[in-house]
Amino acid sequence: MKIGFKNRKLANTFNDDILLARHYGKNSKYIMRRMSVLRAAVNLSQVSSKKPERCHELKGDRKGEYAVDLKQPYRLVFTPDHEPVPRLDNGSFDLKSVTAIIILGVEDYH
Repeated sequence: MKIGFKNRKLANTFNDDILLARHYGKNSKYIMRRMSVLRAAVNLSQVSSKKPERCHELKGDRKGEYAVDLKQPYRLVFTPDHEPVPRLDNGSFDLKSVTAIIILGVEDYH
């Protein structure tokens, strides 16, 4: 899957293991694992909705964003990078057609 970042600072952090560890501490190893899963997937439907990744769509004011689990309570948050976002007839995202994402950050949104 093609992966972009919401800004250059985030891209630089995620692409440098030392910066990633400095910024996210122990969570950096979980971030690296999830990023390798996301990179290996051809599309978003290939990212497991079960643990440990637990890829899931967010709700409420975060509708349209997705997250994968890191070390509790943190999540790696991203959004599909398609305009318009591919949708099924029922209005939900067509995960098989989502082949590019933008990483928004690491958050505890609970």
